[in-house]
Amino acid sequence: MSTPQRAKLADELVRRFAAALRGAQLYAGNHPLVTRNIAALHDTLTLIHSTNASIAIGIVGDELVVGDIPVPRAAENMGELMKRLQQAGIERIVIDRGVQPPELTQLVQAVARTEAGKDPTTALGRQPHIRVGRLQVEERVEAQIGDVATFKRLYDDAVTVAETLWESAQTEGMPDADAGRTVVDSLAQAVAQNRTALLALTALKNYDNYTFTHMVNVSILTMGQARGLGIEGSLLREFGLSALMHDIGKVKTPTEILNKPDKLTDKEFEILRRHTVEGAEILRGTPEMPALAPVVAFEHHLRADGTGYPLGVKRPQLNLGTMLCGIADVYDAMRSQRVYQQAFPSDRILAVLQRNDGAQFDQNLVRRFAQLVGIYPVGNLVRLDTGVVAVVLKAYAPDPYRPRVKVIINREGTPLERPYEVDLWEAQEDEPRSIQAPLDPAAYGIDPLTYL
Repeated sequence: MSTPQRAKLADELVRRFAAALRGAQLYAGNHPLVTRNIAALHDTLTLIHSTNASIAIGIVGDELVVGDIPVPRAAENMGELMKRLQQAGIERIVIDRGVQPPELTQLVQAVARTEAGKDPTTALGRQPHIRVGRLQVEERVEAQIGDVATFKRLYDDAVTVAETLWESAQTEGMPDADAGRTVVDSLAQAVAQNRTALLALTALKNYDNYTFTHMVNVSILTMGQARGLGIEGSLLREFGLSALMHDIGKVKTPTEILNKPDKLTDKEFEILRRHTVEGAEILRGTPEMPALAPVVAFEHHLRADGTGYPLGVKRPQLNLGTMLCGIADVYDAMRSQRVYQQAFPSDRILAVLQRNDGAQFDQNLVRRFAQLVGIYPVGNLVRLDTGVVAVVLKAYAPDPYRPRVKVIINREGTPLERPYEVDLWEAQEDEPRSIQAPLDPAAYGIDPLTYL
């Protein structure tokens, strides 16, 4: 179908949907006008579904978008439909092929009659061919850019959503793409607002929630890299969603292998390696999942020199999304303490990424990554060469070994009433000049994020 034809159908869908909403607001559900409007809406969707398994109607910024077609502002009923969706707190509606008129009636009634602040999914119920994404987490990002507590709440929400994605993939055979897209939209907005604060949150250690924090961390770190390369908008979100889903194939890996405290046997490791293929298969069968997602799931353990797995697979060039996700995946896995692994400091992790002189990882991307996170990432607790303890505030690309820090404990071990900041890379002679070692905040009973 040509672009002009798709644009015409998008306009038709908006008009039919708006007409059905108007009818539902004015008349009872069994009124002939309501029935005719629903039938006309169903006919338009049938035409669209002849070439698309699913169609999404959503709000992106200040535009109404059908699939990937922005609806012109001058289009009849565009503003009316957009206003009603916003009032109902709906960001996105996905309608799958096979939808029936009774389902559309339920959808239209839910959108038309949901009061502001209420959850439209309550009135909608569970429809087999319709999914609704709500404006939930994004609203929390609209706080002051420096409000770390806001970003912490956003991060915690994202980890909760990651858990639901994992559970839906286990029970239903596919993750909830709408829930994933909603949380990635929020994280992408936060990355754009304050990348430093959000990257600092990825340093949080939570052994009990490792699987889900790892999903979120890899998504944030991938989007942070992508944004540094000038990638923005919908493509940035595709990178983020693909990275969030990179390990989803592990839902089919036995728990005793995933959580084994000892080294895996060759047979167990062979089973674990299957998660790349199984993840790609899950994501290929998930409606509304970007085409990049199964590619990243399949490739994220492949390396530029042809090593890694799936075994026997070699690419002349890995996808950029794969390379960014692969770097983020290795970095976050190595710095996380788990039952079978001590956490490694960033300098050692970056040395691993840089080894083999670019044979496994693109060294230009690794250098950019080192500049992004720093040798001592923002939020890290460190001991300086003078014996004082400080929190890292900002990494400097020219010299990642000497970041900006806030000194919070003196050399005698006494917390300072008035912490002070020092730029290590331009410190005076009587000031600290370098970092001696990273420290564990838990040993000091400190939450470094409170000092950012």
